[in-house]
Formats: sequence, C-alpha cells, structure tokens
Amino acid sequence: MTQGPRFRVRFRRHREGRTDYRLRARLLRGERPRAVVRKTLNHMIVQIVEADATGDRILASANSKELAEHGWSAGTGNVPAAYLTGFLAGRRAAAKGIPDAVLDIGLHKPTRGGRVFAALQGLLDGGLAVPHSPEVLPSKERVRGEHIGAEIPKAFDAVKAKLEATR
Repeated sequence: MTQGPRFRVRFRRHREGRTDYRLRARLLRGERPRAVVRKTLNHMIVQIVEADATGDRILASANSKELAEHGWSAGTGNVPAAYLTGFLAGRRAAAKGIPDAVLDIGLHKPTRGGRVFAALQGLLDGGLAVPHSPEVLPSKERVRGEHIGAEIPKAFDAVKAKLEATR
C-alpha cells in the first residue's frame, strides 16, 4: 500500500469504479440536461437530469417496472423494454418542455444495438433531440423483439400504441 506525506487517496466512487469524474465534468460543463440511461440485470432506468449547485435534479424519469401498468407482461431487462422505457421518459420530458439532452451512459460499455442504445432510440421517438450516430441504434426488428419470440412483437405494438395515446 502506498504511503507518505504526498499520497492522495482518490474519491471513494472512483476507487470503486463507479464514477468517471472527468467524463462527468465534461457533461456538466455542456449546460444541457443529461439523458441518464442505466441498466441493471433485470431493469432499465432512464432519467433526464439537470445539474444544480446543490445536486442533480431529476426533471423526468421512467423505470421499466412501470411498463406493467401499461400492459407489458414480458421481461423488463430486454431490448424492447429498454426502448419502451426510453419512449416513456422521452414523452414525459417533451411534456415538460425539455427539447434536447446529451446521452450519459456512465460506465456501461457502448455496444451497437444494445439496450442502452435501444433506450436512446426510445428517447428520440418520444420527442427528445439527442446527438448520436445512427449506426449505433438497433434495428426495427430487434426493437420490436422479433429475436426473442413470436408474442413479444404483439405485446410491444400494443404497449407502444397505449403510450402514444396517453399524454
């Protein structure tokens, strides 16, 4: 273990590998809200966050657990659920008058067509402008869940229609 009078202990969240402070500082200097997308093993969380001197303020959010209230009975940790969660968060942000945001995926590895970018596609379709490259977005078939099973696309279409109808 390193010791000495000039040794400086790093912040706890940096030591744990939970926060990249350089990336966070760059995002905060941008002065635009952040579209924070976090995935767990079984769920997706999408939040529109604004930096404040006293701490971050959540302007709009959606969790994949909420999809059950709209008729989603399939799993909440897959690509279609990520899209629907992003779509729900995008609709809520647009209803509050938030026109754009910057994507913040944290320490998640960016994988083309993955859950993080499915949530981004949902944010875009929900009415939020987020700078991105079209190459990273998943295909329409993958977003609908055709790679999972035959009943998932039907459920996806029904839930998306229900979310589009609600304000």
